[in-house]
Amino acid sequence: MHRILPTMMKRVAPVALLVAVALFTPACTVRAQEKFSDLVGPVRVEPVAAGNTINVPFILWGGDIATFLANGDLKTKPGSIYQKLGLDMQLQPGDDFVGQVRNYLSGKSPMLRGTMHMIGLAGEVLGQDPRTKPVIILQLSWSAGDHIVARKTIRTLNDLKGKKVACQQGGPHVGLLYDSLSAASLGRNDVEIVWTKDITGPNGPAETFRRDPTIDACCVITPDMIGLTSGLEAEGTGAEGTVAGARVVNSTVQMSRSIADVYAVRRDWYDANQDWVKKFVAGHLKATEQLVGMRKVYSESSKMAKEYEQILSMAQRIYGKDVLPTLEGDVHGLLLDCSFVGLPGQIAFFQQKSNASGFDETMSRAVSLATEWKYSNVRAGFEPNDFDYKKIAELAGIEYVEPKSVERFAPSGEATDLFLGDNLDSNTIVSFSINFEPNEQSFSTDRYGAEFLRALKQASQFGNARVVIRGHADPTKTLVDLVKAGMAKGVIQQVGQPGNFRYFMNGKALDLNDTKQIVEMVKAGTFGGGAVDPMVTMQAAVNLSQSRAEAVKKSLEKFANESKINIDLSQIVPVGAGILEPIIAKPRNMDEAKENMRVEFRIVKVNPEALAPTDFNF
Repeated sequence: MHRILPTMMKRVAPVALLVAVALFTPACTVRAQEKFSDLVGPVRVEPVAAGNTINVPFILWGGDIATFLANGDLKTKPGSIYQKLGLDMQLQPGDDFVGQVRNYLSGKSPMLRGTMHMIGLAGEVLGQDPRTKPVIILQLSWSAGDHIVARKTIRTLNDLKGKKVACQQGGPHVGLLYDSLSAASLGRNDVEIVWTKDITGPNGPAETFRRDPTIDACCVITPDMIGLTSGLEAEGTGAEGTVAGARVVNSTVQMSRSIADVYAVRRDWYDANQDWVKKFVAGHLKATEQLVGMRKVYSESSKMAKEYEQILSMAQRIYGKDVLPTLEGDVHGLLLDCSFVGLPGQIAFFQQKSNASGFDETMSRAVSLATEWKYSNVRAGFEPNDFDYKKIAELAGIEYVEPKSVERFAPSGEATDLFLGDNLDSNTIVSFSINFEPNEQSFSTDRYGAEFLRALKQASQFGNARVVIRGHADPTKTLVDLVKAGMAKGVIQQVGQPGNFRYFMNGKALDLNDTKQIVEMVKAGTFGGGAVDPMVTMQAAVNLSQSRAEAVKKSLEKFANESKINIDLSQIVPVGAGILEPIIAKPRNMDEAKENMRVEFRIVKVNPEALAPTDFNF
């Protein structure tokens, strides 16, 4: 995971509109949902235009700087990586994705540059003719620079239910919002979306959120996130343009497997030009390795090599100084928001069936988004490439390296403070629970398979966050022993009739529903020393909840192995919460007590230092 600098950008300029401005009304927001085919309009499918020079789109994103490096400039430059491979290209701005689709269908370019979700939105249009069905040939990166900012009343993604969210229509944040709602088991009808025509600026989500207090949350790029909150871990104060109480509830810094940037090629052109396509991919991977190496040297030494300065200057010239004013902060920052995947990432994404964020799963999410949110009437998928990556590596002149399973998270020595302390709620992104029977110690994959699959998918999507398995116990036994011990010591008085008892301590009403106070008194030894000691009972509940959490982790590991799904066990932390957080603090019957007997899965932010550094994030 990379650092977030104040000036980092993700597709930020006024030119970087991923849906053509002309297709929308002049109003700041667009509330109507439009089918993607209506946005594109009638376009006749034509063969790709003949000629040696191929038009290739690019967008405002760090991954595309590798394309500039490989090509030497907008027009293939003599001596560049692509020229040496025998390619001739003209790079063209593609931030108008609808315009890209028109050019693709009409044969002006055989390629599309977007995210998997964006291509999914256009899937019905792209797949109506078998000639134009997309083949995904390259994954450039995962995003670490897109965010959902919400007002102070919204603490987790679960809290978005029934709320109003501002989001750019048709852009990369549609996928982020879909994935975020899905993580909380929420759908399109659970929120009201206020569509904006731009991703940033006066008609973007941030300004809509700022001027309309009825908007509860917004999907934004890094500079707008900082403008609203003052930073990824900060909370807006209302000063200097920030919004009081505004904070980040989700980010691709943690949800690191949501926005996948890719290149796609028309099916007919892919079949007829295999050598060209393979050289394009090989050249891009070679440039990526060079660019990542230069970025790393500068990040670690703060000394900018001449070659790195040259490529940053080229990107600044192409995008414009009004968009990226400085090399050190803005262009380098754009690259830091970009998690390149490299050659190992291609193998992991396209070929590893055990990858819960691989091509099949990511495409499935993209297609589901398109149909569930009414961008299309039919599920229209697309296809992966069929490359031999050993040959691609040989063509690129780079080392063939397969992805390896590694433990990316440091040992959880911070568990007490982060996973049980007061900071837990502020660090929780999303959560869900499963209930169990009294004294249940084993968790069958047959019974809990759906919950385990959900947990594994969330672990993969939230690749830079911890998955905390928190065991919870019912407090009834502790409360019974507390009352017995307190009455035996004469510090608790019981009044009233059975079924309606009230309790007093030192002349004041004792609220048995105040679990936090009860736990503090038990820990202080207030009721200890007698034949019945609630301290022993409460510790037994902690031990039981810890053993349940550990049993669930083992069952989750077993389910992952049986399902052939990769899992990083260092990401998963079992914690026993004991009786501290009951759903019903003072159960009246066994059914209410069972509501407290649960295991909770929480996706929790961690300090970036808890992650092992990596050049390629796959």
